[in-house]
Amino acid sequence: MDLSLNETQLMLADSIEKFVANDYDFETRQKYADSPTGFSPEVWKTFAELGWTAVTIGEDDGGFGGGPVDLTVVMERLGRGLVVEPFLSNIVLAAGVLQRAADEKQKSEWLNAIVAGDLQASLAFVEPSAGYEINDVTTTASRDGDAWTLSGTKAYVLNGGNADLFIVPARTAGKRRDENGITLFGIDADLQGLKVRDYASIDGQRAAEINFEQVIVSDAQIIGDTDKGFSALQSAVDDATLAVCAEAVGIMTVLTEKTIEYSRNRVQFGVPISSFQALQHRMVEMYTACEQSRSLLMWAAMAMTSERADSARAIHSIKYQIGVAGKRVGEEAVQIHGGMGVTWELDVAHYFKRLTAIGILFGSADWHLDRLAALPG
Repeated sequence: MDLSLNETQLMLADSIEKFVANDYDFETRQKYADSPTGFSPEVWKTFAELGWTAVTIGEDDGGFGGGPVDLTVVMERLGRGLVVEPFLSNIVLAAGVLQRAADEKQKSEWLNAIVAGDLQASLAFVEPSAGYEINDVTTTASRDGDAWTLSGTKAYVLNGGNADLFIVPARTAGKRRDENGITLFGIDADLQGLKVRDYASIDGQRAAEINFEQVIVSDAQIIGDTDKGFSALQSAVDDATLAVCAEAVGIMTVLTEKTIEYSRNRVQFGVPISSFQALQHRMVEMYTACEQSRSLLMWAAMAMTSERADSARAIHSIKYQIGVAGKRVGEEAVQIHGGMGVTWELDVAHYFKRLTAIGILFGSADWHLDRLAALPG
């Protein structure tokens, strides 16, 4: 198995790294995160102009046709910069569903606008009482003549406060946790009965709670086939899980580098603390955790690229690894930096917060370990 990046992927990585180094320092990131939208619309438009938003979009839909490996290349570099622009919500989740299930008219109206940076979109799939089970859907859509009436609540909708379009899984048939009977709807954010409560999350991102109170939609807003939306939803969430794992590897790498550099400059008892053997061992363990995570990430991306039967095993494995290794690397970085490691002014604290949030996003380490153990073979 060849785990090396090709020339195009190396160029993509280089372009993102240069952008982060030249135009996205920590102070700039904080300014964007503290803005009303939680990101910079101008920077997001730059992403589109540079073609980054089209990397994982299929060639038939006007993109570059990149796969899971290309996705990890993008997300690892965005993680290193602690970038807050909504690539995950717009491209991986919302566009991911549209690519798999939307008809040509919907792609023309929604997908193309998302990729061009002209439309903000969110996949509103998390149910307040469902835990990490994405098939646990209690939001309902019932036919009412020539239309559908949606009622229910979605929690922690990434980029929900900025969204012009919500992609909403709703139950149209079956029991609460049946995979069959879930239908996907594309819903404009300004429809009557739709209420959005936007808020900032601990990791510098923004999310929202969405309430649907008798929201009326038409058949034209159904994405894919009625009752058959779960497959596209599951695939998009799997992609997103891989994406945040790649982001976490980028964050872990930066935390390790910054901790090593700090230990060389911090003097205690007249010598740099990097000379203390106990700290050397801890930093070696941080580095080892990063490299193990990167190796498993590459394997997971390759498994998903080839659509092998072990793609589910790969997703559960890498998310478990990130949950465990990320916690260790983040805690070590904070502890070795001492009290300043948790201050608002130091970027290490913000990397740690994002890494902690990723640990429970799309399933905690324990949840994925249980799913991994339950797989056949």
